[in-house]
Amino acid sequence: MRITADNRFKKLIVIGDRVLLKPVKPNERTESGLYLPPGVQEKEKVQQGYVIKTGPGYVIPVPVENEPWKTDEEQVKYIPLQAREGDLAIFLLSAATEVMYEDEKYFIVPQSAILMLEREEDL
Repeated sequence: MRITADNRFKKLIVIGDRVLLKPVKPNERTESGLYLPPGVQEKEKVQQGYVIKTGPGYVIPVPVENEPWKTDEEQVKYIPLQAREGDLAIFLLSAATEVMYEDEKYFIVPQSAILMLEREEDL
């Protein structure tokens, strides 16, 4: 299978409550005008990035049942994440893990490290 711009993230599986983010350059801002002030950018405690992929969510503990007809998938349940692909996320850099994928920088962060999301759809 050849990796193209359309399918390059299909092979990646984000685990649990984690989110894959593509960082935004500090001088960029959204159409609605959301941006981080220079003082915050210099300290680099908070950054922004676009959500590329999300994990399935928080695992819900399932009571132990001896029901052989159930498959493993039926026994695992998740609470979905608030973050969705395409959202702009403001996140704590201290909780982020920087990764390189195809010569580009990304961050993997737990949803708990995301302070705010901006979504382009109407509320």
